[in-house]
Parts: sequence; structure tokens; C-alpha cells
Amino acid sequence: MNERYEPQSIEGKWQTRWEEEGLFRAGRRPDAPKKYVLEMLPYPSGQMHMGHVRNYLIGDVYARYYQMRGFDVLHPMGWDAFGLPAENAAIKDGVHPVIRTRENIESFKAEIKTLGYSYDWTREVNTSQPEYYRWNQWFFLQMLERGLVYRRFSKVNWCTGCLTVIANEQVKDGRCERCDSEVQDKEMPEWAFRITKYSQDLLDALDTLKEWPDRITAAQRNWIGRSDGAEVDFRVQGHDAALRVFTTRVDTLYGCTYVVLAPDHKLVAQVTTADRRADVDAFAKKMAAQNKTERLGEDAEKEGVFTGGYALNPVTGQPVPIWIANFVVSDYGTGAVMSVPAHDARDFAFARKYALPVRVVIQPVAGDKLGAGETLEAAYTEDGVLVDSGDFTGMASAEARVKLAAKLEGQGQGKATVTYRQKDWGFSRQRYWGTPIPIVYCEKCDPERKGIPVPEDQLPVRLPDIDTQAVLTGKGEPPLAKVPSFINTTCPKCGGPARREAETMDTFVDSCWYFARYLSPKYDAAPFDPKEGKRWLPVDIYVGGPEHGVMHLLYFRFWTRVMKLLGLSPVDEPVTRLITQGIVNGADGRKMGKRYGNGVAPNTIVAKYGADTARTYVLFAGPPERDFDWSHEQVEGVFRFLKRVWTLAATHHASSAEATHSGPYEGKALETRRAAHKCVKRVTEAIERLSFNTAVAGVMECVNALYAVGTPETPAEKAAMGEAMRLLARILTPFAPHIADELAEAYGAKSSTVTEAWPEFDPALVVDDVIPYAVQVNGKLRAEVRVAADAAEAAVRAAAEADDKVKAALEGKTLRKFVFVPKRLVNFVVG
Repeated sequence: MNERYEPQSIEGKWQTRWEEEGLFRAGRRPDAPKKYVLEMLPYPSGQMHMGHVRNYLIGDVYARYYQMRGFDVLHPMGWDAFGLPAENAAIKDGVHPVIRTRENIESFKAEIKTLGYSYDWTREVNTSQPEYYRWNQWFFLQMLERGLVYRRFSKVNWCTGCLTVIANEQVKDGRCERCDSEVQDKEMPEWAFRITKYSQDLLDALDTLKEWPDRITAAQRNWIGRSDGAEVDFRVQGHDAALRVFTTRVDTLYGCTYVVLAPDHKLVAQVTTADRRADVDAFAKKMAAQNKTERLGEDAEKEGVFTGGYALNPVTGQPVPIWIANFVVSDYGTGAVMSVPAHDARDFAFARKYALPVRVVIQPVAGDKLGAGETLEAAYTEDGVLVDSGDFTGMASAEARVKLAAKLEGQGQGKATVTYRQKDWGFSRQRYWGTPIPIVYCEKCDPERKGIPVPEDQLPVRLPDIDTQAVLTGKGEPPLAKVPSFINTTCPKCGGPARREAETMDTFVDSCWYFARYLSPKYDAAPFDPKEGKRWLPVDIYVGGPEHGVMHLLYFRFWTRVMKLLGLSPVDEPVTRLITQGIVNGADGRKMGKRYGNGVAPNTIVAKYGADTARTYVLFAGPPERDFDWSHEQVEGVFRFLKRVWTLAATHHASSAEATHSGPYEGKALETRRAAHKCVKRVTEAIERLSFNTAVAGVMECVNALYAVGTPETPAEKAAMGEAMRLLARILTPFAPHIADELAEAYGAKSSTVTEAWPEFDPALVVDDVIPYAVQVNGKLRAEVRVAADAAEAAVRAAAEADDKVKAALEGKTLRKFVFVPKRLVNFVVG
């Protein structure tokens, strides 16, 4: 064994051997229990940085650990290859997205391989390949047939930089999260998935996700946003129309003193009087130019305009003024709200600003009573007892909500109902680099342009191979509309001329179901083989960033339900355990990445220190779920640690690699064994509880203890050191697999450590307070066992009977008596 640690000379060797021997191919143990370990697939938009390394490394630790635990492990990797970044880069650099994506994948994959991840590359997928996106189109057709896809005309979020529609979840403070350009409200047709059909199911099932982080389930619960309340109709005075509002506090209905519409509500023009028309139109125009996010921000000033119209309170019959205001939008709820300023903080502020009446109709159950509305200093928003509320006066709020809703339903002016904050998922995009939507439009067969599905046997509808930069600009109509060879086609119904849909699918479609394609990536009869679904689903461990909590992870759950509906998936939920990793910050404390130019390329670390140093440092820097700041000094420290491991193994190799000992272990030999077995226990427990930094610290502590023991001299000490080094190699495998395999080979292993069983520790060696027991058979000393000082008689007897020499002495004998002398000896009397 070489005396110097030179990672570059061993890491390539082991990576080649692992691949040649197919050690990470799933299905090698068909009769073993399964573990499906997965990290969110990367978008190959450039070089890797250490944030990527951390994400994939968490999964790799578990994949290797479970393989050593005897599981059949599936640990695949692929590429989320469609999307705006590649297309925008093509526009900027003049490189076609196909070429840029291929180059990025090659670069990314090469870097991944240098880090020694245990991926089954035979299952690699690329979402930009027709063999993959064909099934996006197939899902679209299946969902269209079942009413889960539809065409709508609605307000959308238009990114002025990317020149396409983006999802609500991708708008951050009025700007696109990808390019940071302003997002505008724009009305246009789009395709949408009816995800709201599953809103309640998605909400209820959050309670079953016991191994998901609370912050993710809380974020999804808030995004779905169930509200139990009532719909109430306010008839417009002097018109046949009625304003429908939704409220969670119908118990305050008697206190409603005005109603508010969104500036673009369809009834604004009808309720506005002639003398108020100019002011209303001016305000509506101002709101149309303002981004919805800005209008609804917590710090945004609440402002509005009176329309001149009135609506009738359905329980009092009294007219209340109709206003328009910036805090109501037409695509949220009904676009109209009833305002009860005495019992809602926003309504109270608005009423005071515009001198609108404040009427108290709820009093606290206990404590001081509220004064008159004119003197009220703040809204009282809690439940209480109704006052000045007709027949409902004196009733508790909860009871009044039920009975008032029933009364409204009896009058035909409302009903109890449930609403959700979540909206259907608009997924059509006005860009080139995505899955073509399999729809055609025929003037003869489809004059209303509802869309005609492309027959399944004509899938995939392929992206055209275009190379004109003008087509890729995304300006004006969608890029595909400018490609005659693509857009012009024949109608599948009449055979006449037709035009293809020019929009493409949101790339979140690609990542909704990729985890299932990994099960059978070459399967061509369905998106994946349902038999493989029964074997591998759900994913056991899924690793990714918390920023995907209400986008990818919510769509992901929705799509799994669709796959079950289609008879493909045996499960409703895609993932059992979700791990959300923290951010790796640059040395400047800001999130590592291209935006700040503070990324650290893994290949620079691997080239200088080796992959095992990069891996071990990232795992040691902090708990996986927490952020940490990059430190070159700590990287150096981890490299020195691995050199110490190597030096320790090299120093004792000649004397200990083949040493054996069958007698008792005492003194330094016992101390050596105890250090190693304690380390096994600590590392095992740390991995199980997702505390990798603690696991690495445990290995460091063990190495220090083995150095402190000194040079082994006796056969027992040499054998103990050899055992310690073999255990050390195996427990290093999930973290630093290359040095682990090299050490194991030097100490007698015939194959990679990942093929060996995860080591078990001797309970007697991990207890700090242990004592020896002499073990006699018919009064003759046969062995000595060490057990916990407080061990009960049964435990001491079991330890004694497990000793090989005692077993031999008892074999074929009949036990007459068992003598137990606490903290001294045991004696088996046999005949």
C-alpha cells in the first residue's frame, strides 16, 4: 500500500470498476426489498456548482447505505432538458437549443461522474427527446378525454423578458423569478389542467405525508387555501343583475355597509351611474396598467372609487353602495366582496378613509363590549355573539354561520360553500423549446377553435428542426407559428387543411412524471411499465430544494393521481420521505450560482483534492437541511483528515492487514475494538436520522482514537487494528467511497465495499461502563465476556452462551444448573 494519499490515482480506477461491474444497476436483487432513492433531476444549463453536489450527494449516501443494508436500490439520473434557459441562451449566443442542451448534458454528466455517484446510468432519460415527450402528449390526450384538460380565455402572467406566460408560482414580487423582468397581466387563450378537481384530495392527503418537512406541507396547505364559507347574492338596485360574493364570515352579514368589485368586473359598467363614469373608467384604466402583485401587496395603499350604484343587503333589504377598489381582483373568488368594516381590518381602514358607515354586529363573549361603530378604534375580527342581527341576535358566530347560510339558500340568495385559493394550472407557453401540444385547428370541422386532438398513432408531434434565429426570438406570435412545415397540416377528421397548435407545454409537465419513466425508460407501450410501478413506487427518498414546494411538488402529486386514474400507478402519493436540502452559499454569504458569480466548480475541487474530499466536506459542513457558507479552509481541513485516514491504514498495513486472533481482547486491543464499534454505532444512527455531519464527525473521532492507541504490538492488538481498518473502510463508503474501496482492498476485500453488508456493532463494545465476567463450565474457566456493568442475569448468560469456546464446551451436554455471581462470574453446571 502506498504511503502517500493520491486521490487522482485511485478515484478513476474505482469509478471504472463500479461501472464495468454494474454495481449500481437496479434489479440485481429481485427478491430483496426495494428502495427507490431519487434527487430532483437537474436542468443542464451550464456547469455544476457545489449546491448541485450537495443535492445529489444526500441521495447518494442513502443509495449506498441501503445497498449495503441488503436492499435492491434504484438510484437513477436524467435531464430536465426543455425550457426557457436553453432557449434564451440560444437567442443570446446564437446556438440552437438542441446543440446547447446536448453540450450542457455532456458537460454536466462528465462532472457528475467524477464525483462517484452511484447512479444506474442504464435508466438515463432526457425530457427533450421525442421518446420522452411523446408521453407528455399521450397524457395530454388522456386527460383531455377525461375533462382534465381544457381551453380557456383568461388573464395570465406575461413575462416581458421571457415573452411567454408563466405560472402564478413563478411570479415573485411582480417579477419573473427566472429573468427578473416585469410581469404584466394579459388576457389571452391558454390550455389548462383541471388540478382544482383534486384540491380537496391533495389537501387531505397532506396529513398522511408524515415524512415530509412541515414547511413544505404548510406551504401546500396555504397554496391550496381551502375556505369554508357562503356565497351571497346582493341584488343590484334598479337592475335585474346580482352581485355574488363569497365570505367566510356570513355571521357578520347584518354589518355589511358596502360592497366592492374588481375594477374589471363584468358588472362595473352596468352598475356605474353616468355622473360617476369618468372617475370609474379612469380608476379602472389605472388598475389595468398596474401589476396584480403590486396591487395586492401588504404595503400597497388601499384605494377605490364609488360607482354611484347600490346593492341590496339580502337580510336587511337596505341599499349599500357599490365601490371598485385595488384590493379586489376578478380572477380571485368571485371578483366581489362584501365589506363589514367593524369586523375586518382591511374593510375598516377603507371605510375610515372614505367615511363609510361602520356597524357593530359581533360582540366579544367575555370582557369589554365594543362601542358604537362611529367610535370604534379598530376592527374586532374574532368570533363572538351576534347583536343587531335580527332573528340571529344572541347566537354564537359558529351557529349563526350555519343558520344564516341555510336561510339564504331558502331565499334563493346564497348557500354554504367551499372555495380554494388554488387555481387550475395554465400550462401553454409561447416558446419553441418545449413539448408541442397535440392539437390541430380546422375551420371546417372546428369553427369555434376548440381544438381537435391529434390521434395517438400520430404521436409524437415532433418539434421541427429549425435553425433561424428570427424564429427563436419569441416576439409576436409563438415561434412555431412561423414554421410553415410544422404549422400547416391536415385535419384528422376531414383530411382537409388545418393548422397545428403553435404553443408548447410548460416544462413542469416534463418533471411531473419523470420519476416513473426511470422505471422502464425504453418501454414503448405506455409511459412506463405498470409492473415496474408495482415493484418500485412510491419513491422512498426524494431530495430537492424547498423552493419547489408549491410548484413541482404540488404538480408532481397531482400527476401521480392522474397516473393512478389511468391504471398506471399503484399509489396516490409519489414520495414517502422528502428531504429538502439547505443552500450552499458562496464565501460572500450569498447563494452560490451564476447570478452572483460566486459559484465553486466541483471539478476544481476534484482536480486539487479529489472527489472524496469534495463529498466529505459538503456532508461535514452542516446538517443537510440547513444552509452553509463555503470555506476553502475547511476543504483543506477535510483533505488533511482523509490523508490521516490513509496514513493510519498504510502505517499498520504490513502488521495488521492479515493478522488474526482468537483469544480475549484486553488493554490496547480492547480499546481499539471499542473505538471502531462505537464508530459503527454512531455513524449508523446518524445516517438514519439524516445527520451526516455528525456521522463524519464520528469517523473523525474514531480515527483520532486509533492514532491515540499507538502502534499495535501483540497479535491481539494487530488483529484489532486490522478489524478496525476494515470497519472504517465500510462506514466510509457512503461518504468517501473511493478511499473506502482502496483501503478495503488493501485489507483483504475482494470486491467493492458497497457489495458488503453494512457492519454491525458489538453491543458489549459500545457501552462505556463494561465489566468482565469469567465464564466457567463445571467450575473450569472457559472464556471471558464483557458486558454492561448493569446487565441483568439474562443478558450476561446470553453473552456467555454466544462465545464459541463456551458453545463447544456445552455442546451435547444437559444443563443441570446455572450459577450467576453478579459482576464476577457465571458457571454452567452440566452433565
